[in-house]
Amino acid sequence: MDYGSIISGSFEYTKEALWGRWGRWVILVVLSLIQIFTLFLVPLYGGYIVRVLSGRRPAPDVEEVGRLFVDGWKWNIINLIYMIPTILILAISGGFAVFSAIGMRGETDPAAWAPVVAAALSGLLLAALVAILISFVSLFAVVRFAHTGRFVEAFRFGAIFSQIGRIGWGTWIIAVIILILIGIVYSVLAGILANIPFIGWLIGLFVGVAFGIFHARYLAEAYESGGNLGRI
Repeated sequence: MDYGSIISGSFEYTKEALWGRWGRWVILVVLSLIQIFTLFLVPLYGGYIVRVLSGRRPAPDVEEVGRLFVDGWKWNIINLIYMIPTILILAISGGFAVFSAIGMRGETDPAAWAPVVAAALSGLLLAALVAILISFVSLFAVVRFAHTGRFVEAFRFGAIFSQIGRIGWGTWIIAVIILILIGIVYSVLAGILANIPFIGWLIGLFVGVAFGIFHARYLAEAYESGGNLGRI
């Protein structure tokens, strides 16, 4: 896998999708705001991202809103299902911490609270580790769903593992890690933009939409590097 080529290709794809196509860019910003303010209940921007993940080239227009809504909800559900193990760990560790805190109400000795704090932190660390491990599969699963157009394909684990195996597990994991690092750089940039008086938040919205498309295209290109993308 040529990581540099994937990064540059994803950047060019994003530029072609948005630069000079100001109407499309504005519409996508509006859709992203609707998605945020409705707490992902109206995931139209997510539906557009599914289209990018499907490998469409050039970048698709914003059309068939009903289809965007349906695909966005499928995207939501797939991500939520893959988050269940992490949610369970957080719920169990959080519940233990809460009940322990209730039982120790009135305790003033810091040493007595140490086990409770340690258990809570351990739960958070375990949840973070599980989330990272699952992400290596869930990201691939979402792209597989987008490419095939079939919801169930996101959970055909044998086919998913086989396809990742053809790419190479190490190769795929490195690709995801690189994307995470790019995401960190984007987060720093977003933080800087947020501090610009008056217009920083607005610039951040447009950059955020661009990063979403870049992120999706990067995953699509990494996925396609495995070849033979039909149903397995």
